[in-house]
Amino acid sequence: MLGKIKWANIYLWFVFILLYLPIFFLIIYSFNAGDVMQGWSGFSWKHYGELFADTRIIEIVVNTFLIAILSSLLASVIGTAGALYIYNLKQPLAKNVLLSLNNVLLVSPDVIIGASFLILFTVLGFSLGFTSVLLSHIAFSIPIVVLMVLPRLQEMNQSLVASAKDLGANNWQMLSRVVLPVISPGILAGFFMAFTYSLDDFAVTFFVTGNGFSTLSVEVYSRARQGVSLEINALSAMMFIVSLLMVIAYYIISTRAEKNKKRGAQLMLAATEGL
Repeated sequence: MLGKIKWANIYLWFVFILLYLPIFFLIIYSFNAGDVMQGWSGFSWKHYGELFADTRIIEIVVNTFLIAILSSLLASVIGTAGALYIYNLKQPLAKNVLLSLNNVLLVSPDVIIGASFLILFTVLGFSLGFTSVLLSHIAFSIPIVVLMVLPRLQEMNQSLVASAKDLGANNWQMLSRVVLPVISPGILAGFFMAFTYSLDDFAVTFFVTGNGFSTLSVEVYSRARQGVSLEINALSAMMFIVSLLMVIAYYIISTRAEKNKKRGAQLMLAATEGL
């Protein structure tokens, strides 16, 4: 048993090192005084200075985060509504069909989704740019939110809804005061997942961007074709730090929500025992 645990730990550390070593290598070389990733020329902040002096990169970073925030917010609202609709369906066949269609979008290659949106926007005569990228990101983020919220709805204690009905709550009160607080961890998880998918999406964005509008993934790809500069290393290091902060923020928020949930359950139990 101890041998199995030891080998499992070794394998886990090997996987983590394999995944994170290239990232750390990239971050370390962002401080290289040289201009290429061949040999160490000394410590320097110059590539970060070049990064913050590059107005195009700053504009693209703002565009990328704006798209990610707006698409994840709208996808969270639409995806939560979709999950509620699927959950409340009484016909098993219709529910299975909708779930299957949602899962198909999750497993479909990004190239197919991007090409489909390009054809759709072209047929409709829709100008490619900020709006086309935003609509595409909302579309491929919605199934992610549905997948995160639906299990929370299925785990929800139905006695809470029944009690709210017995106390005279209307549909909006049940939704806002009972259902949404219970499924909020799923909504939060869906938001963060949609946000990260939007930040690093390349394939779909590559097809639907245009008119001078670009995101970080497309810009990095365009510059990498001309030769990777250490300014890209600095940018990637900054993005890694942002991603790390997002993970920490999600952990803190979810941990606090779980503690509040346990505290609420204990108070309810104490009130029940008092009766």
